[in-house]
Amino acid sequence: MTLEQERDFITVEDEYGKERTFSVEALLAVEAETYALLTSKDNDDDSIIMQVLDEEDGQYLVGVSDPIKKNIVLDAYEIAVDANPAD
Repeated sequence: MTLEQERDFITVEDEYGKERTFSVEALLAVEAETYALLTSKDNDDDSIIMQVLDEEDGQYLVGVSDPIKKNIVLDAYEIAVDANPAD
């Protein structure tokens, strides 16, 4: 099984209606909130962080624009990777 087959993929629509496909690299709980680290299916260098919101009718992803919050999430991801390196 290849790494790509193991990934979950989601489609995100931006504010202009353009759809892009991302793989879910990680889900992280940070400061009582859940965040998703997503990497573009077409460009591994294109990653985004989105907050996962739980609502009665499902889960939603919301963009994170606060650079401090982004850095906190990225730091948490780095700590998690360092603690559990891939084989």
